[in-house]
Amino acid sequence: MKIASGMLLALALAAALPLSAQASQQDNAPAGDSSVSSAEPMPLADRGLVLAIADGDQRAIAVGERGHVFVSESRQDWRQVADVPTRSTLTAVAAAGNRAWAVGHDQVIIHSADGGLTWVRQRAQPFDPDNVDDPRNGAPLLDVLFLDENRGFAVGAYGLLLRTDDAGATWERVDLGGGAASDEVPAEDEASEDWTFSEEDLELDAETDPHLNAIVRTGDGSLLVPAERGAAFRSVDGGATWERTQLPYEGSMFGAIGYAGRRVLVFGLRGNAFESDDLGDTWRTVETGVELTLQGGDRLGENGAVIVGNDGLVLVRGDDGQLQRRKAEDAGVLSDVLPVGGSGQVVIVGENGIARFVAQ
Repeated sequence: MKIASGMLLALALAAALPLSAQASQQDNAPAGDSSVSSAEPMPLADRGLVLAIADGDQRAIAVGERGHVFVSESRQDWRQVADVPTRSTLTAVAAAGNRAWAVGHDQVIIHSADGGLTWVRQRAQPFDPDNVDDPRNGAPLLDVLFLDENRGFAVGAYGLLLRTDDAGATWERVDLGGGAASDEVPAEDEASEDWTFSEEDLELDAETDPHLNAIVRTGDGSLLVPAERGAAFRSVDGGATWERTQLPYEGSMFGAIGYAGRRVLVFGLRGNAFESDDLGDTWRTVETGVELTLQGGDRLGENGAVIVGNDGLVLVRGDDGQLQRRKAEDAGVLSDVLPVGGSGQVVIVGENGIARFVAQ
């Protein structure tokens, strides 16, 4: 799972096509269009900005700036994947079986059918200078979730929610008021200009179309999307319909973790975290003891969690609810974390790349 806050965004800021078709589209793309240009292999890329990490059947996958993708079978030794078909910053990655999807800026979505070793571009929709009145124009995607190998969702800025039922061959824009909007988004929609958001841009229209920072599924199949300014959206029917709800804090939540039943944990600005057993009908405060922003997290055991944030913060919550506060020295802003089996170790990613950390 992954969510990128305004701070991290500022730092970074068709069916799956065969390789021959990709090359043709790249040749026809305007010069400098990062969304359809291949990522470049770079020395020490795994020490640069890495925003998200996920575990697949055979290996872990991490993604970050300039379209960089990294894989590791050992979860310790990482290598950069060649020929990734975008240079747009990738903000989130999800795996289902041996398939994986990554999303990011320019509404890029890329897909791997072999556990992250090779990738094809399913979609790209950079900023269109002829459509400046649409706040979703070129808006970045911030998280991605797949329920199985075919059904998935991607969420992003200005209330942008996309859905696929065919493994990403097509993506449909969803109206959070209920159901899908009438316009279907093509798998590829190239434009002539690269564009990123400033923090001021990302604050516009936040109340009417809040930025959707994450999407998580609970044990009973319900979905929750934490958003900006205390907003959240939930679905109890697999994403067919959505209801807007309010969190007990008016600031932004950047991450969520799902548990059995309808239990969910959300976290975000200034160390705020809340837990619900009923998908947000009622909430209770989780005392983190910090005011550092919490950026990303993952489930630990049946009821625990590991959450990371600014200034190398690592919070470890055991099954008993007890919270430990740790710091990864020289890690800077941490954006995501992946537990490694039952070893007590985790993989942390953020502005200074990928590293192992002893969390317990």
